[in-house]
Parts: sequence; structure tokens; C-alpha cells
Amino acid sequence: MLHLRLITPSGTTDDVVRLIEKTVGTTHLVVLPGAARNPAGDVVLCDVAREAGDELIGALRELGLDRTGSIAVENIDLSLSKRADKAEEEAPGEGADAVLWEQLTEATHEESTLSVTYVAFITLATMIAACGVVLDNAILIVGAMAVGPEFGPLAGICTSVVQRHPRLALRSLIALLVGFAVAMLITVGFTYFMDGINLFTKVRLEAERPNTNFIYRPDAFSFVVAVLAGIAGTLSLTSAKSGLLVGVAISVTTVPAAANAAVAFAYTEYKQAWGSTEQLLLNLMGIVLAGTVTLLTQKWLWASQRRNISAR
Repeated sequence: MLHLRLITPSGTTDDVVRLIEKTVGTTHLVVLPGAARNPAGDVVLCDVAREAGDELIGALRELGLDRTGSIAVENIDLSLSKRADKAEEEAPGEGADAVLWEQLTEATHEESTLSVTYVAFITLATMIAACGVVLDNAILIVGAMAVGPEFGPLAGICTSVVQRHPRLALRSLIALLVGFAVAMLITVGFTYFMDGINLFTKVRLEAERPNTNFIYRPDAFSFVVAVLAGIAGTLSLTSAKSGLLVGVAISVTTVPAAANAAVAFAYTEYKQAWGSTEQLLLNLMGIVLAGTVTLLTQKWLWASQRRNISAR
């Protein structure tokens, strides 16, 4: 279930209430006349089944409520109510399959914004991965994957393609490119520093490295895993199961590939640097392709399901 808190101008409150009442899957409607002060107006509260949420939010935006008032949406973790159970039963489809496009756009907008925090995380992740590369330590590689925040911009690109949101696409692309560029540049400097204090050596980089040599040796499995991870990551976002993103993050070789390329470049090992770059690009393309196709498929399936229900 979702909880909606609406601020409505007094002149549109009746229209909003009628809209909520006629939307299948809504319950617990509360109207507080004159309760809002900024902006001034009435406060309308209601709960709605997740599978009916996107339709209701879209209709509220058509009334202009996002411009003249406010639409706030929260997930309800626990609701002990027979009315809520009935609303979920009446709503068409399954809540786990529903996509809240406004919520997805907002979430990816936040995660794909270039910020000091974003750059700090991707840089730290790349430096951790650099240590893992030189030490041939798989645990450090996994840790770096978990820290890396790059799935946010990738999800933003997928969402922008499906929703035709060019500004989100540009913002995500800038965050992705600038983030990796800064992280790799700083990691090159980090490599020089670690070499200067005899913690990194070229000999270690050139060794066989059985635990981490896959990073600069891309193959068909690299693309397959990236595609599968892209599907899983997108589903975790659209189904509000964000905890699964950690598992997605540690299955794709993006940050480690960037780290290996930076370290190899610092030691003029251009063959490794190029192989790592191929690995990075292959994974990025696989995730974006899979994420976009997944969102398009979800959009089509949900629209088909709604049409079939309406035709009955």
C-alpha cells in the first residue's frame, strides 16, 4: 500500500476527492479543510494499492496538483485494516508488478546527480579496487563493487530513454562520465603514491593474478552477466526491493575495470589498460541495454494487463 498526502487549493478539493473515490484500490480517505498553510489549502490523505498508484498520481497531475499544491507519496510497511486488504484485492494486477513511474524518475534523478558525495564514493571504490588489483585480492574487489554508486546513473539513462526525459539522460550521462574520469585520474595519482612508498609494484600488476585477471580479459560471459545484472537491478528499483541492488553491484565488473585501467596506465601497461577499458564499456552497455528493455517490457505488460481488465 501507498500513503498519499495531498495539499489541494480549496477550489479543487472536491475534484480531487471525487477522483480518489472513483479510483479502484483506494481507502482511508481523510479531508482536513483549511489545514494547509504553505501553500494554503486543504489537506487530503488517503491510502492506495500500489498497483493503482501510478494511475491515481497521473490523474492528480492532470488536475495540476503538482503545480498548485503538493503530492507526497510514502510506502506503508504495515497496514492492519480490512479496508486496506479489500482495496488491494479490488485493484487490478499485482503490486509487485506495478511500476510507479514518477517515483522511479525521482529516485533515479537523485541517484544520478553529479555531486561531491557521488564522486567521493566512486573514487573511494576505485581506489579500493586498485588495492585489490595489485594484491590480487578478490575480497577487496567485491568490496569496491558494493561501494560503487554507478548503477544510479545507469538506471537514470534507462529511465530517461523509456520516459523520454532528455534532461535526466544528460544528467545521468554527465554523472557517469565525469565520475569515472575523476575516479580514474585520482587512482592514477594514488598508484604513483603507493608505488613511491613501495606498496604497489609493477611486478605485482604483471603477475598472473588468478583471482582478478578476469578484469582485463573481457569475454562473452562479461556481457551475459552485465545483462542479467541490469535486469535484476531494474526490477529491484521498480519493485521497491532496493536491498537487492547490493547483490547486483557485486556481480558486475565496472569499478574494478576502471581501477585496473588506471593502475595499468600508471605503469604503462597499455594492453591491460585497454582490456580493462573494454571490460568497463562492455558491462556499461550490457546494463543499459538490459535495463531499458526491462522497463519497456514492464510498461508494455502492465498496459496490456490494464487493457485486458478494462475490456472485461
